[in-house]
Amino acid sequence: MRRTEPKKAKGSSKLGLFLKITLILATSALICVAAYAVYLTKQAEEAVNSAYEVIENREVSEKREVKVEPVKDNVSILFVGIDDSETRGQGAEGSRSDALMLATLNNKTKTIKLLSIPRDSYVYVPSVGYKDKINHAHAYGGTKASIETIEELLDIPVDYYVRMNFNAFIEVVDALGGIEVEVPYAILEKDEFDRNTVNLQPGLQTLNGQQALALARTRKQDNDIERGKRQQEILKAIITKTASASALTKYDDVLEAIGDNMKTDMTFKEMKSFISYLSNGVPRIDSLTLQGYDDMSTGVYYYKLDEESLKETQHILQSHLGLIPDTSNVSELPTNDLNEHTQSDILSATDSQ
Repeated sequence: MRRTEPKKAKGSSKLGLFLKITLILATSALICVAAYAVYLTKQAEEAVNSAYEVIENREVSEKREVKVEPVKDNVSILFVGIDDSETRGQGAEGSRSDALMLATLNNKTKTIKLLSIPRDSYVYVPSVGYKDKINHAHAYGGTKASIETIEELLDIPVDYYVRMNFNAFIEVVDALGGIEVEVPYAILEKDEFDRNTVNLQPGLQTLNGQQALALARTRKQDNDIERGKRQQEILKAIITKTASASALTKYDDVLEAIGDNMKTDMTFKEMKSFISYLSNGVPRIDSLTLQGYDDMSTGVYYYKLDEESLKETQHILQSHLGLIPDTSNVSELPTNDLNEHTQSDILSATDSQ
């Protein structure tokens, strides 16, 4: 007697087919993700290699005995924003710096201290041997002169630099799909071509690259301290957007945007080390400011730094880098109200000084 096999239920058959298709699709997706990750890694390596530029005779800071390793050491990074456009610029190394921000990164706590340095700060510039506005240092001796000036001012080593012009800034923000930032007041500001085309209204909003640059540069209605705070918030917004899942598919455009508009002395391997700071989301970023006062006694506007504020800032940064014992829990310095004469007429005049 022939033995008949029991018929399989149609539902069971369909379920098996569904599971097979799901498995195939999941495997395909994993392969695509892996391939994309390899592609991005290769693209990133090529972009960083293109941007890599070591400063002559400066393999390691004079304030370090040996070169740091970001994977295990606390490090500092100087961000230099320059305007090397045809209208204002004189070439990448001959331009004055338009923005200076120093970040210290603590490898143990995975925290960041971010200091904005007012561009008109009256400081000693080692490359020329006298005091001048800190943004002039870059025009005197390029990135190297800016680094030496910062090290002299803050008494800490500058381990790495990132120099970026306005084109890179605009393209990176655009590649990320814009960044969410609070606009403090109505702004009519120049674009990257010095045309009064950027019109912003107050409030939290998503800005494109051109708008973000205008917000970062404006100081017509307040002062350099507030300008520095805005630049810090913009940098935080870029970090937040970069760390978000929505930015994953945009990394290719970000890497392409960097192109020839950025220079750094970080290798690709060193840069990858900083990914650990994003392992638990956006790291804690404490904003620091330098207190001071306005000075027009010579007929030229300078921002004179308050010595006590400067010493406190030095202490915070040195402690965060592990150069001295941590004896304070101070995470942010208070800002001071500038004198009455720091108005738009003075600030607009300083743009040409």
